[in-house]
Amino acid sequence: MTDTACLMCALDDAHADTRVFRDDLWAAEVVPGYDVPGWFVLRARRHAERITGLDGDELATFAGRARDLIAAVTEATGAPATYLMMFGENHAHFHVLIAARGEDVPPDLRGGAILGLRATHLDPAASLALLPAVRAAYEQVAPV
Repeated sequence: MTDTACLMCALDDAHADTRVFRDDLWAAEVVPGYDVPGWFVLRARRHAERITGLDGDELATFAGRARDLIAAVTEATGAPATYLMMFGENHAHFHVLIAARGEDVPPDLRGGAILGLRATHLDPAASLALLPAVRAAYEQVAPV
């Protein structure tokens, strides 16, 4: 079930070229407005609000999908740190942001402050150019 007013639900109609993977329960992709190279959103495919709205199958598979996507992003980017962030205030639909943090990120923009890079580091072309390497790395850790 999807919610037509929900940005995360609308991503189900996004072009396949923006995706790392999609299965029956989960999808990972580059999201417009968050398309900083090395940033990906992992989201529940159905409209589930917050982590408390996930069903048993979604809960049982979330950690593995998150772990595998983080491993793939880290492998493809060579990032010394890869963050998993969940807030749920702007978009209640359950999703997490997985963000690679490069060596060039200054200490004052590490941790949650990395979101400050969104204003200056949006680069849709570079984000999409990284996708094949992330997909390939993902398929190595989590064959689809």
